[in-house]
Amino acid sequence: MAFNSADTAAFKNVWVFCEQRQGVMMPTTFELISEGRKLANELGVELCGILLGDNVDGIAAELGEYGADKVYVYNSPLLKDFTTDAYTKVIVEAVEELKPEVLLFGASNIGRDLAPRCAARLHTGLCADCTHLDIDMPNYKGFLKEASTLPEDVSRDLKMTRPAFGGHLMASIICPRFRPAMATVRPGVMKKRECKKNVEILHPAFALEASDIKTEVVDTVKAAKKLVDLIGADFIVSVGRGISKDVEKGIKLAE
Repeated sequence: MAFNSADTAAFKNVWVFCEQRQGVMMPTTFELISEGRKLANELGVELCGILLGDNVDGIAAELGEYGADKVYVYNSPLLKDFTTDAYTKVIVEAVEELKPEVLLFGASNIGRDLAPRCAARLHTGLCADCTHLDIDMPNYKGFLKEASTLPEDVSRDLKMTRPAFGGHLMASIICPRFRPAMATVRPGVMKKRECKKNVEILHPAFALEASDIKTEVVDTVKAAKKLVDLIGADFIVSVGRGISKDVEKGIKLAE
């Protein structure tokens, strides 16, 4: 049967794109799995991770610590390094086959590149840089029945909230006519919550050839030898030019 993003009744389950780099899961993935667990509970469906890489089965089990029911793992030497062409092809074809109703990405450099490409190919909507996600929206459902031509049954729509107008307003957005409802989520805004599950790791069949990839990763160079994890920090102290070059004064202020 041909893929039809408007056939909303055919879609089920919450998916999270599980970003890994060089065989290490990114912290944002655990935040999204925790948030996805909440959404899956509200919808009464399963939470599934989709993990792409080369021999990444070993890190897939980590997702069960935060509530994943299943992880779809796609292993290939062609997926070892991120390329937009390869990752988009695999994810789009997985969605077309398995039909999740919600698909979440972290708003990292990779997520911001990958999510809109997938949304365009799937002919669905994408809400970028979300800071809050939920399903329950009784006030909005009442408005839809009275003042719009949208379907009356919107009880399963994902409400995606993000800053608008330079952060002066918070806009709540839904995608009622197409599936999956897609969102990128800002790193650090969702809390990691341990929710241990016996995760099932699956390896769906997929096709990927070198000819599908129009770019080649020749080398990976780390620009900085020592990085500070701002995303994982509880507090950040920022100073301006008034501190001059007195680094010790800045450290003392932070303490």
